[in-house]
Amino acid sequence: VQLQASGGGLVQDGGSLRLSCVASGNIDSIIRMGWYRQGPGKQRELVGTILWDGATNYADSLKGRFTISGSVAENTIYLQMNSLKPEDTAVYYCKARARAMAYWGQGTQVTVSS
Repeated sequence: VQLQASGGGLVQDGGSLRLSCVASGNIDSIIRMGWYRQGPGKQRELVGTILWDGATNYADSLKGRFTISGSVAENTIYLQMNSLKPEDTAVYYCKARARAMAYWGQGTQVTVSS
C-alpha cells in the first residue's frame, strides 16, 4: 500500500485547509485510514481515523475543528481543518492499516502563521 498526502501549505491563524490522502496498491486490504501529525520538537500524535464502515474517531483536543471525510473503500480520505491555530503547525501524515501491517505516507507540511 502506498499513500500520497497533499494539500498542506501556509495559512493564517483562524484559517482553513483541507488535506487529501490517496491510497494505491493493495487497497482492498485496508480496514482503517487516518491522520497523524508531528509538530516541531514534538512526538507524532493522532489526529483522527476513519474505519472501513465510515466510523470516525478524533483526538479529544481536535474535536469540533477537524473533520475526516472520504471513504476507505474508495481509497481516498480528507482532513478538513478549520479555525487553525499556530499550534496546529506540523507535518501531517496519512496512515493506513491493512491486516497486521501499517503504512505511512510521506507527510505534508501545514504551517499556521500568527
